[in-house]
Amino acid sequence: MTDFAENMMKRAVSLARKGVGKTAPNPAVGCVIVKDGAIVGEGWHRKAGTPHAEIHALRQAGALAEGADVFVTLEPCSHFGKTPPCADALIAAKVARVYVGMVDPNPRVCGKGISKLRAAGIQVEAPLLEEKCRALNEPFIKHVTTGLPFVILKTAMTMDGKIATAGMDSKWVTSEKSRRYVHKLRSELDVIMVGVGTIIKDDPLLTSRIPGGRNPLRVVVDSKLRIPPDAHVLHCDSTAKTVVATISSDEAQVSRLAGLGAEVLSCGEDGDRVDLCCLMAKLGKRGVQSVLLEGGAELAGEALRKGIIDKCMFFYAPKLVAGDGLGPFAGNGAGKMADALKLQWVTVTKIGVDILVQGYPEKICLQG
Repeated sequence: MTDFAENMMKRAVSLARKGVGKTAPNPAVGCVIVKDGAIVGEGWHRKAGTPHAEIHALRQAGALAEGADVFVTLEPCSHFGKTPPCADALIAAKVARVYVGMVDPNPRVCGKGISKLRAAGIQVEAPLLEEKCRALNEPFIKHVTTGLPFVILKTAMTMDGKIATAGMDSKWVTSEKSRRYVHKLRSELDVIMVGVGTIIKDDPLLTSRIPGGRNPLRVVVDSKLRIPPDAHVLHCDSTAKTVVATISSDEAQVSRLAGLGAEVLSCGEDGDRVDLCCLMAKLGKRGVQSVLLEGGAELAGEALRKGIIDKCMFFYAPKLVAGDGLGPFAGNGAGKMADALKLQWVTVTKIGVDILVQGYPEKICLQG
């Protein structure tokens, strides 16, 4: 591919990012239309049920779309949903060539949009910058192919790997700039999940303090229904619900929580704990595509051992606690360094004075 083609796809990716967190259950998609080396139309999918990226770009291009090149981050849809097929719209506009970032993993589409375009005589080039295009829609890709949500573990810690002091003080580990970054992330994801220990210790709101942003569904993993009735998550001024996942059958506590507006979700058991795999399956069936797992160490350790974490986001502050502070993962871990869980595709980013390290755990479970 030429540098120009890659630059146009990068522009389409940039446009698609504007829709991240706003298009579920649809993917975020960007589109750029080019005629004689100049951009004549562009668009992105803004909200489920509204026109897709290609339609916005075609409307902007108008008659100039005929004979033009189209750069779209995801294969154009070929079926009728809440909107007509984008492949049909591109054919009707008589575009000359379509560059596709990645094939749509949705079984309803998967190659059919590309086939329809080629059958109409339109040249299709695919994939182009596939890795960048896949990164846009990791939750959508996992959910549409497995029925399960994409789980992101977010942890803030010191340079020596402590999320709290020995006295359990954890406010604040990282800078305000990192915290703003996390609030924006919350607004883009479907669920924020913590263990009841975090609720008891920190009493967080679990909301996104982003102007105009949305609050995610709040999920508290509480095997024995220990959540205090005055916990902030039960009294949020928010349209997003609070769900308490449990294995308890304490009818009085269930009734009390329901009276406070919370939903009590009964899950399968794993010993004396909520089976996290069962919980993920239940959330996936509800259409939840993404989960931000924020704490605490017990829940993080169990999630790691169960292999449900898809991506790790470690925020490191330039601080040292030393001594017996708390690490990010409680419980049993690897017995030998050779057995340690490896992270793949690691990236490092500076956020103010903090460092964000992101990586994807190998899909194996730690035994213990």
